[in-house]
Amino acid sequence: MARSWFNKRFLTLATLAVPSLDLAVGRLWLRGFERVELRCPRDLDPRPSWTLGDVLAELDALDATHRAAPPTPLKQPPDWANGSGTREKAFVMRVDDDDEDDTEDEDDGTSHGKSRALVAKGARFSCNDLESSDSEDELDGQVAPYHLMEKRDLAKSILLELEREHHLKVQEEVRNKLASLEVCHQNEIQRTISAFARLQKYAESRKEIDKRLDVHFQRRIAEVLDKHLSMVQRDHEQKSQIVERRIRDDAALEEAKRKEQAVKEEKLRQERARQEAEARQKEAAKLAAEARKTSFEAAKKEAADKEAAEKEAAKLRDAAASQSSPNSQNNIAGIKVFADKYALEGESRRRALVQNQVPENILLSKEFSKYDRQIAKSISKLMPTTDSVRARASELIKALDGQDCPRTISCCLFANKIISIVKSRNTKDKTFGNLAFACGYVMLLVTNQVPDAMDYLLAEFNRVCIYTVPKHLHALNAQARTRDYYRLIGYQEENGQLESTESYLTYVVAYVKLYAAMIQTEIKGVRHPHGLAEGWKWLAMFLNSLPATTATACALHAFLKMAGFALHKKYGSQFMKILDVISRCFLPALKEQGNKMQAEAVNNLQNYLNDKIYLEEPEGQYLVQQLLSKELFM
Repeated sequence: MARSWFNKRFLTLATLAVPSLDLAVGRLWLRGFERVELRCPRDLDPRPSWTLGDVLAELDALDATHRAAPPTPLKQPPDWANGSGTREKAFVMRVDDDDEDDTEDEDDGTSHGKSRALVAKGARFSCNDLESSDSEDELDGQVAPYHLMEKRDLAKSILLELEREHHLKVQEEVRNKLASLEVCHQNEIQRTISAFARLQKYAESRKEIDKRLDVHFQRRIAEVLDKHLSMVQRDHEQKSQIVERRIRDDAALEEAKRKEQAVKEEKLRQERARQEAEARQKEAAKLAAEARKTSFEAAKKEAADKEAAEKEAAKLRDAAASQSSPNSQNNIAGIKVFADKYALEGESRRRALVQNQVPENILLSKEFSKYDRQIAKSISKLMPTTDSVRARASELIKALDGQDCPRTISCCLFANKIISIVKSRNTKDKTFGNLAFACGYVMLLVTNQVPDAMDYLLAEFNRVCIYTVPKHLHALNAQARTRDYYRLIGYQEENGQLESTESYLTYVVAYVKLYAAMIQTEIKGVRHPHGLAEGWKWLAMFLNSLPATTATACALHAFLKMAGFALHKKYGSQFMKILDVISRCFLPALKEQGNKMQAEAVNNLQNYLNDKIYLEEPEGQYLVQQLLSKELFM
């Protein structure tokens, strides 16, 4: 214990006395008990000003010296312990009160007393007995004969104490300086990191700004490009319009020249026709005179055959009356009839049927007014739906099969009421086409059960509209255009006044639409007595016999609009030939007339051909036909 305490005190005092030896002594002590020679100069600076570099240099020098010199055992006494001259500078060890308090707990009472006595007397110690072991067995409790310290006075002790405090203060300042440098270094690191962060943030912000600028520039470039392309397109359109305007002007000029040439040709043709007509009239007058002379001579020569000749003349007059006698009469009155002979024969046959089997003014008869109201009520409920068509057809078939009313009269009432739906409904409405198809289905279903009703339907169509024959009456001069003429072609009177031409054409279109809807209607499993074959005949006779006028153009367009799809579907290329005839012959002849209504009719037919409307199903036709074929007859 005494040796351990001595070693500790020795290191403490040596460190306080010579600061430069602090680290060197510690290094030597840790390496073991070796021979230690303290480098204590005789003249010590009482106020040394040591720096950190000086301390490190001194420590490096001590370390180098220790490494170069061979170790010597501590058992041998140093040179300064043998001579008498060296004993004059002995080392005086002093212990502070604080150190004494700390060592009281480690040593017992006996060793404590000895230590205090030793320090108080200024005893001298020898280092020969120092070893690396701290075992207490080696301690004999006696002081070594070597005197390391000599007795010093109070002034020197105070000087050493002040020197120690000065060294401690210098060390503290060095530590504070190092701490402040460390803080400055850390602050500098933080500032550097913050600067790097700000730099990175600035770089990111610059990237974002550059990105936005790039987007802005791209948008500006796109806008400029779009504006340029728009200008180029607008310039191209203007050039195209100029070219088109020139083409139209050239076409208009050519058309004007062609019309002028056509007018001249027409005048020449009319002049030739007038001359030919005068020649024919003269020839006819001559022939008539010769015939009268011949007949007069024959009457004189054949007096016996007079009665037979009168009977034969009566027979001829009856035959002429039954075979379109209006033709010859109208020609005499200045009206020319355009019609096919087979169409006129069919019209005469159906008119004779009605006149012979149905009494006159049947519609005004009170005897059959009940059936008239019943049929009219059933037809007035007709709507373009499957259920309505089925219900109305059943009601009408039941009314025509009734025993109380003759079949001919009920068929005539049915034909009159179902065709008069044109008068009771708004024909200018777009839904009239759907209603016309519904009427076509009703007429087909009724005539399939009552075949006689078809002749009465056709007769009524021919009565209300001559273009369903087809037939056209043309007035040769202004004197022939009397009230009777307009009544004959189908004009109606209201309050003693004839209807306008526009109203007349509207009803012509409506009647032809209703007629075409009946013709093109087909139901699976139901035979049509007047179907598409009759429609094909009607179209051929119309184009071969009738001239190109506003009324005929309106009738033709209405027929094609309703039945053109079905005719094209059935006849294909043959129907296309019919359309080609309309385009090459009918339309040019129609354009030469040059009035307002004629221009509208020309546009309608031209649009029908150019837009190929015959390839499109008419509105309302397919749905009704499909539902009827599925629900009624499958």
